[in-house]
Amino acid sequence: MYRSYQSILPTHNKLLQKRWDNTYYTEHRRKVRDAAPMVDTKAPPTYMHLHLKLKKLQLEEERLATIERDNRILLEKMSYIMRTKGRVDNRNNYEYKSLNREKRQRELLRVTKENQAILYRINMRRPEYSHKKWQDDWEENQKFMDNISHYPSEWWVKEKNSTPRGRKEIKAAEEEEEEDTEESTQDTTQTSTKDTTKDTTTKDTSAEDEENKKKEEEEKQRAEEERKKKEEEEQAQKTAQESQAKEVSLEESEQKEATESQA
Repeated sequence: MYRSYQSILPTHNKLLQKRWDNTYYTEHRRKVRDAAPMVDTKAPPTYMHLHLKLKKLQLEEERLATIERDNRILLEKMSYIMRTKGRVDNRNNYEYKSLNREKRQRELLRVTKENQAILYRINMRRPEYSHKKWQDDWEENQKFMDNISHYPSEWWVKEKNSTPRGRKEIKAAEEEEEEDTEESTQDTTQTSTKDTTKDTTTKDTSAEDEENKKKEEEEKQRAEEERKKKEEEEQAQKTAQESQAKEVSLEESEQKEATESQA
């Protein structure tokens, strides 16, 4: 009895119950074995186009091919130069020709004429303020101030001369001047004695001084001639500016007449 199948539930036939329980158990184990997981723990899929970049490899091959071709061409040129003497063609006899040259020249001439006309007007413009008038007004105001003021102008100088202390200072200054004059006279006497001994040497230096004076006179004459030339050039420039300004005014008047006639 102890070797027979012991069922958990009460049953009439133990053999059938055993078969039923075995089928239920095998079905349960199959379901457990074939059950799909709720969480995907598998490794992510690998894509070949992400690991093996064919386009990049193609571009790299093309770049290397161009480098090899350029190197081969350079090697052929260098070998040709080494085999032969080699020739250098660096001549360029092309002359630059501008299609807009005449127009630019006309524009430049127009601008220069306008600038010269503006410069002439600026130079011929008289000043708005007169410095002489300002000086006269200032002197007149000074006179009014002297008339109104309680003390005269530079009264402190006059008072200094009138005081005894100021007189003493003036006397001391005069005495110092006299002493200086005496010392200078003594020095002149000493120098006169020395000059008598040096007359022989002064004769030689006098000729050099005369030559130097002649050179200075020649330089002065040259400077005067240059100054006269500059003045003549300035007058010529002024006359040219006046003539150009007149031409500009005539051209403007002609343009106005033409525009009026067209209107």
